[in-house]
Amino acid sequence: MSELPGNPLSIELTVSHRRLFWHTDDEDDYPEHWTASADVFRLGECVEPARHVADVEFLIADLTAERNLLDSVSVGEWALEFLAETVLDPSGRLHPELGAEIGAGPARMIILRHLTVAQCWRGHGLASALIAGVLRILAPSARLAVCRISPLDFGHTYPDRVSAELASVRAGLLLERIGFRRWREAHVVDLKSPRLLDARMDLLNRWWPHADDGA
Repeated sequence: MSELPGNPLSIELTVSHRRLFWHTDDEDDYPEHWTASADVFRLGECVEPARHVADVEFLIADLTAERNLLDSVSVGEWALEFLAETVLDPSGRLHPELGAEIGAGPARMIILRHLTVAQCWRGHGLASALIAGVLRILAPSARLAVCRISPLDFGHTYPDRVSAELASVRAGLLLERIGFRRWREAHVVDLKSPRLLDARMDLLNRWWPHADDGA
């Protein structure tokens, strides 16, 4: 317990939507850019440099007939090619076979892009729990979450190919622990999956009896 700089049950999530002030129409910011910051806000829970725990970057995209997600590819807004080949059909809608396996919900999809956990908080299972927490917060406003994991994403951290591939495998296992599953070349999860709720239980079981002892 003492290895952590503070009690993880004191971590709070701040979810925010980022856009240029003059992007006032819906089509100006599509897909929507979102971030979540995980921080310890209770004074005295940990020393100041360790209060910031993690950052999560993600996008939210509509899956309605009025807005074709694949249009973002044509304007080069961001790399959606993998979605076009995996979870979407040629019309830009959710693939029918995948849609049949995902529960009903708003026609919106969360696309996880990046997670960074502060060095002093790593190695204690926080990454998966924080991702699950963010997704559960957004569950009422979207239907599923999707993530592409590639060794290329780890090239800046692991310069050799084997290490990058191992890192990508570990990232996939991290997602699968909280309910994601492989769909072709992507990982997907139904936002109503009970496994997203279960992801918090390990930390709760380990830390709840210590919540008031200033660990």
